[in-house]
Amino acid sequence: MPVSSAPAPSPSPPVPGGPVDVRARVTEVRLSAFAGHRRARFPLGPVTLLAGPSGVGKSTALAAYEALARLGGGAALDEVFPEPGACVPERARPDGQGRRGFRIGCTADGAAGPVRLDVAVQAEPRLRIVGERLTAGDVVLLETALRDPGSRTVQAAWHTAGSAPVTRAPLPDDRLGTALLPLRVAGKTDGQRRVLAAAEQMVVALRSVFPCDPRPGRMRAPVPAGSGRLLRGCDNLADVVWRTRSECGRRHALLVEALRSGCAGPVADLVAEPTADGAVRALLDRGDGFRTDLARLGDGELRYVALALVLLTGPGVLDVDTPGEVPDALRTLTVLADGFDRGLDPGQRGALLRTAVRMGERGHIRCVGAVSDASWATGTQGVTVVHLDP
Repeated sequence: MPVSSAPAPSPSPPVPGGPVDVRARVTEVRLSAFAGHRRARFPLGPVTLLAGPSGVGKSTALAAYEALARLGGGAALDEVFPEPGACVPERARPDGQGRRGFRIGCTADGAAGPVRLDVAVQAEPRLRIVGERLTAGDVVLLETALRDPGSRTVQAAWHTAGSAPVTRAPLPDDRLGTALLPLRVAGKTDGQRRVLAAAEQMVVALRSVFPCDPRPGRMRAPVPAGSGRLLRGCDNLADVVWRTRSECGRRHALLVEALRSGCAGPVADLVAEPTADGAVRALLDRGDGFRTDLARLGDGELRYVALALVLLTGPGVLDVDTPGEVPDALRTLTVLADGFDRGLDPGQRGALLRTAVRMGERGHIRCVGAVSDASWATGTQGVTVVHLDP
């Protein structure tokens, strides 16, 4: 798919001697050969909208990003790609051994500078990673290759810069090698420490991802009280409101402020209350002693409420595998929102975008959304628009 990007207006240059942004975050996704994409790259800012008509591959790009995130979290290849044949470009021809596959990658920025990851996956006849490369600048920090088709391992070589320039060892062909490096590299030389810093930055950036697609039909019914961690479909929104209203007063106040811009009628608060059977339901407090059950809201209002909650709560409330061993100051959560403006009216989508930009400016929450038309958002400060053409 041809891709063009309209980057957000450049922010003010950093003040000399001022703080440097060291939070790990993905700044580009590359689909060299993946489903309908070839040689495609998607630059990502604090808020990014992938725009284009149906069928151009917006959802595919988000799915590829999510797949990289799961691999970075240590998931096995067959868990991430249950139907790998669907990821192979449609017109890709098998080689003499009947092999076909796909290639994806990304760039993560942070304290170690820009780090690139590129992965080649064989989908047929057997699913496996056949090549992986982690680079920083002109230095190849990790490179793997399939040497023996009959083995379930790949030959890996990582940068050492000691008495030997590289260290070689086999790695499994069903896991991302970059995610395994912190367990394999000793860190005794400057070269090894550079490898560790780059690998950890990439893994931290990838693990901090929350795919979100609210399903209004499942948000209307009361839900059992549980962990208070929001699911990707936002089915358990009432349970999360029950928790966050008491634990995160400041962020809850910001959520209520956002709801005033996206919900019809006055909004004084968003509350949760137990039902007779022990479940929890959410309601809008109208401020005059009257409360509206969320079951009465339209699909657009419910999607707006859910996405605003996601953007304003953070990783401690979302069902996401964040690297808890890494301080908050070194990581950024990225929300993937397919159909970012689905069902929203112009006022709601504008208010939701402003909320995303506001959180993006703080550096802890980034957002990548898919929309059919981004003309309403083009030129907005802090928003990167990437156009996908048929």
